[in-house]
Amino acid sequence: MDNLKQFLVALCAATTVGFVSIIFVLRWVLYFKEGLAWDGGLAEFNWHPVLIVIGFIFLQGIAIIVYRLPWTWQCSKLMMKFIHAGLNLTAFVFAVISMVAVFDFHNAANIPNMYSLHSWLGLTAVILYCLQLVLGVGLYLIPITPVSWRAAFMPIHVYSGLLLFTGVIAVALMGITEKLIFGLKDPKYKDSPPEAIFVNVLGLLLVIFGGLILWIATRTSWKRPSDQILHTRHTNGGGEDNSKVGPALSQLSDEAEAGGDVRRRSNKLDDQGN
Repeated sequence: MDNLKQFLVALCAATTVGFVSIIFVLRWVLYFKEGLAWDGGLAEFNWHPVLIVIGFIFLQGIAIIVYRLPWTWQCSKLMMKFIHAGLNLTAFVFAVISMVAVFDFHNAANIPNMYSLHSWLGLTAVILYCLQLVLGVGLYLIPITPVSWRAAFMPIHVYSGLLLFTGVIAVALMGITEKLIFGLKDPKYKDSPPEAIFVNVLGLLLVIFGGLILWIATRTSWKRPSDQILHTRHTNGGGEDNSKVGPALSQLSDEAEAGGDVRRRSNKLDDQGN
C-alpha cells in the first residue's frame, strides 16, 4: 500500500472519533436524559440516537472501508464480501429497531408521526439503505448474476453507498438539533446549557468521523489490489511489492468457485469499486 503510515493515521483517527462518538451518545442519554428502557416512554426513545450512532453511522462507516484494511488482503474476496454485507445488515437492523423505538414512543405519548423533515429524510434513508443492501447481495453474492449487470451497477453501488452514509450523518445532525430545541425548556437551547454544548460536540464528532471515512474511501492509492495481482505476488515469493501490500491471498475464492474467465472478469469489476 502506498502511504501506509498516512492510512494508519487516518484509520486510527476515524476509529477513535467513532468510539468517542458512541461514548458521547451513551453519556447523553444516561446522564442528561432518562436512560434506556423499552417501556414506551422517553427512555425507549433514547434507543433511537444510540442505535443510529452505533449502527447507522459507525458500523456503516466501517463497512465502507473494510476492503481497504491491508491485513484483510490475505482473505478471499468472497469472505470480504460477506463481512461487508454483514456489517451493513447489522447497521440496517439497528436502524430499524431505532425507528420502532421512535414510533412506539410517539404512539404512547400521542405525538404525531412523520411530521418533520428529519423524519421524512430518516425514513427515506432507511428504505434506500434496504434497497442498496438487497441489490448488493443479489448482484455480488449470487454467483449466477451476469457480469454485465455487475458492471452496470458498480458505479451506482459505490456512489449510493457514500451518498447514503453522508446523508445519514446529515439527518442525525438534524435530529439531535431538533431534540435539543424541543427538549430543553429551562434553560433553553439558545442559552447554551451544558447539555446543549455536550451534544453540539457530539455533532462535530459525527462530522469529523464522516469526513475521515470519506477520505479513506476515496483515496485511489489505498484500494485493495486485484486478486490477480495479490496472487501473482504470492506465487513470485513476495519481494519489494509484497512488502507494500502485505500478506498475499493464499486462495482466490472466486476462481475456486468457477475457475473461468467470467469469474476473473467479475473480480476485476468488483475491485474497481473497492
